[in-house]
Amino acid sequence: MLRNWGAAIAPVLMVMLAGATGGVAAAQPLPGTVSTEVRMKLERDSRLSVTETVTVPDGKTVKRSVPLRLAVGNDLDRLFKISDAKVDGKGSATVTDDRFEVSLDAGKSTVSYVVEGAVAKVGDALELRWQAAGGWDTELDKVAITVSTPDSPTSVNCLAGPVGSSQPCTSADLADGRGVRAQEIKLSPGERVDIAIGMSAGVVPANAVVIENSSLAAAFALTPISAAVLGGLLLLLLGGVVLLWYLRGRDAAALASEVGPINVLVRDQSGRVAFASPDGVLPGQVGTVVDEHVDVVDVTATVIDLAVRNYLWISEVDGHDWRIVRRNPADDALSGYERAVYRALLPDGVDAVTLSELRARRVDLAEVRDELYADVVEKRWFVRRPDSERSLFWWVGIVIAVLGLAGTVVLALTIGNALFGLAVAVGGAALAFGARSMPARTKRGSALLEHVRGLRGYLHGVAPNDIPEDDRELVFSRSLPYAVVLGETERWLSTFAPHSSLYWYGETGEFARSFPAFLGALDGVLAQAGHLRSLRAANP
Repeated sequence: MLRNWGAAIAPVLMVMLAGATGGVAAAQPLPGTVSTEVRMKLERDSRLSVTETVTVPDGKTVKRSVPLRLAVGNDLDRLFKISDAKVDGKGSATVTDDRFEVSLDAGKSTVSYVVEGAVAKVGDALELRWQAAGGWDTELDKVAITVSTPDSPTSVNCLAGPVGSSQPCTSADLADGRGVRAQEIKLSPGERVDIAIGMSAGVVPANAVVIENSSLAAAFALTPISAAVLGGLLLLLLGGVVLLWYLRGRDAAALASEVGPINVLVRDQSGRVAFASPDGVLPGQVGTVVDEHVDVVDVTATVIDLAVRNYLWISEVDGHDWRIVRRNPADDALSGYERAVYRALLPDGVDAVTLSELRARRVDLAEVRDELYADVVEKRWFVRRPDSERSLFWWVGIVIAVLGLAGTVVLALTIGNALFGLAVAVGGAALAFGARSMPARTKRGSALLEHVRGLRGYLHGVAPNDIPEDDRELVFSRSLPYAVVLGETERWLSTFAPHSSLYWYGETGEFARSFPAFLGALDGVLAQAGHLRSLRAANP
């Protein structure tokens, strides 16, 4: 029994004795474990010759992967180069620009290679540094290291454990004055043994290679320069918001304020009650001033207005179609966009057309759109054409965003500070996104916007008793195009619609039934023409 107890504690005593005497090779690896003995020799030309003897138990394959590019400071990487890598035994070794990899099968194998870039100048001295063990995919029971140098080393610093930790090795000391010996017991998978040896200046030439870190993380790091750029971008965006508020503030006030109905009913010299729109705005102009776009509904309302003013005659035919007839020629009393609408429906030589014929012809409304945009500028409701303003800022924003993205890529791959390009790209995208808000109404345009809201209040609140019976047909007809463009058609028809024909609308048994169907059919024909947004009504 005593003999068995002695056999059990013998390995433990051997380890304790090895620690007491400082012997590196005295501790023996446990059976069935992986261990490595690393011998390094620094040559006079600063190359480091390394030999690793690795013992792998039966039935096991182990691998090691060593990075050859290590971060050594802010935006700095240190490069190592491996050459003459070979394996004597069962295994293989491969080297790339960024990594050294070893794969070993069961048995004892010897891996040898040469490291360049291991000697760096530190102040007035030199430092030899290499990761003697690390990147293994298995636990190492023991790592024994010996290093020989051309001259006596002055210091040794051996770190073991997870990458980046400052845990010292199990043991490390200056051996016989000509080298270093170190040992680590139990190195977990993925952990490393990093040894740094100090030497006097001039022993060997320094050959460490340190370059700027060109990784994406470094390229997008927040530096004083990139922080200043981002701060400048923030100020620029805030300035743009302030400018936009200044330009659009009148509109915001007009939309937010409480507006009651306005009086659009006036008496002429003969005492008859008539309809007079605010600032002389026409139905087609109303929608464009409100939402800054020329929409299908703006043209539809214009067609109704031309009929009400005796330029056109509208009549239902065959129950599901309508005919538009030339009643009076387009004269100078019409605005440019109204004449464009007139020509689109009834070109020279055409006196009548049905909606089905217009659908087959596919009318072109490009001229109508251009004339209407030009008209709202001529009336001084806008400084510039809203569509041109949106397009200009959209394209400028897109160009800036593309240039910013291109600059981001170039900076990331070259000098860094890629956040500068990214900031420019974000600014361009913000400008493109905000292009829809760039058209600015003039003071007169903002005042008209408020009046239009009052006009809608009139359409909501006026009653038949407010208008003399003899004037109701004319007031109903003159107000109807504005009800169409402002989305009040249903209410206006239910309140005022006659059950007989009107002076501008052909014979029909039920105008309130026929007219909404005509509006829907005309909207469909005009939407098919393109160039315009297909919105039913403007909503100030």
